[in-house]
Amino acid sequence: MMSTYVAGHRGMVGSAMLRRLEALGQRHIVTRTHGELDLSRQAEVEAFFREERVDRVYMAAARVGGIHANNTYPAEFIYENFMMECNMIHGAYKAGVQKHLFLGSSCIYPRLAEQPMREDALLYGVLEPTNEPYAIAKIAGIKLCESYNRQYGRDYRSIMPTNLYGPNDNFHPENSHVVPALLRRFHEAVQSGAEEVVIWGSGTPMREFLHVDDMAAAAVHVMELPEEVYRAHTRPMLSHINVGTGKDCTIANWLKP
Repeated sequence: MMSTYVAGHRGMVGSAMLRRLEALGQRHIVTRTHGELDLSRQAEVEAFFREERVDRVYMAAARVGGIHANNTYPAEFIYENFMMECNMIHGAYKAGVQKHLFLGSSCIYPRLAEQPMREDALLYGVLEPTNEPYAIAKIAGIKLCESYNRQYGRDYRSIMPTNLYGPNDNFHPENSHVVPALLRRFHEAVQSGAEEVVIWGSGTPMREFLHVDDMAAAAVHVMELPEEVYRAHTRPMLSHINVGTGKDCTIANWLKP
């Protein structure tokens, strides 16, 4: 029976993956909490792969946050994501895992990338300074998958989702992304009877939003594609696929009823 490991199953993305796989009837799904398995520790990760002998990995675990969190904790964002990616991809390789899906972020693209962003824009310009450490870590994850495919013949794939929202999101007042941050402010305003809600920024930045359950469906679809079909959408043995709606809007317009 095929065994699948979903890393980060209690987060927004990982829990959506879990729901999708269960809805498709997959029975043998392996999960671990951070207390049970620290992905930043190489010995623990390699011991896990030796013991569980999983066939596939969905790498949804990551240190994530909004602009404030990225600005405040840049060292933690780059270090923790580097360590988790290296340990997971190399550990999967050592254990003989042939299929692995890595999830990145649209912040990997240059700050002034042409819109809509194409996969081949990667590394063709300066990154957004506010989340550059996180973006560098995610680019490294893509390149790790590419390199293990090239050298070891693995089928390690990468997808880059657009801005996600949905159940189990992070609603921290300072460290969350734009959608949960706004939802929290509106909720607290209603609870307190406030007459106005203060929102950071001008509302003019363009964003493309995607519900996390739709992203999970796309991720499983990409994982299940025959290898030759997946490679037809990427460079030979390399690269990644964007996942989004293809439609963007300003924050201000998104807020309009």
